[in-house]
Amino acid sequence: MALSFPQRLVFWTGVMALALAVTWAAGRLVHMRLHQRGVIIRDAVFAIVILTLFAPALWVFAWLVFSFGGQDAPSLSTVLPYGALFATGLLLIRHREFEAVEPPQPHPRLYQRLPEGFSGQVYRLTVRNHHVDVVTSQGTFTIRSRFTDAIAEMEPEPGHCAHRSHWVTRAAIAEVKRQKGKTFLLLCNGDEVPVSRKYHPGLEEAGVV
Repeated sequence: MALSFPQRLVFWTGVMALALAVTWAAGRLVHMRLHQRGVIIRDAVFAIVILTLFAPALWVFAWLVFSFGGQDAPSLSTVLPYGALFATGLLLIRHREFEAVEPPQPHPRLYQRLPEGFSGQVYRLTVRNHHVDVVTSQGTFTIRSRFTDAIAEMEPEPGHCAHRSHWVTRAAIAEVKRQKGKTFLLLCNGDEVPVSRKYHPGLEEAGVV
């Protein structure tokens, strides 16, 4: 309130612009890097990124406006609680937007070929003669299918062929291991899937290896 009306107008317009920019940047980061993670992890990272970016930016902007108006600029410790309050509000708004615009994702068609009541997560597909082993969080199930058909039935689940006999879901990849010139994908259940030379360039282009 120590600022004049034009200065307050500039200040709050700038605050809104900063909030929109930081929200957009945090949303893009979470969507690109953590789209396969749980909601709690995504929200926690979203809030941390907003607070990390917004609080210092708000303090610098406030310092510029107050200094230009000949007023004493607030300290960082004074601005930090406001940054945390804004981060909380932006997180709640994001929750409402997410619930309103994002429809539930359908299960891949392959799930219909698994035992009734299956509610786990598919980790990988492995071809075995005229059958395909479906390795999941609830065990391994064998179905009679061509390998290419089984992969097609996993749409829209993101995944990659690592070998002519192995297809893995993107969400199941925990780590990339290299041993004696060979590359392996370590899955979240502990399985190691070899990466053949044929599929290595594609995995490299996708940012997996």
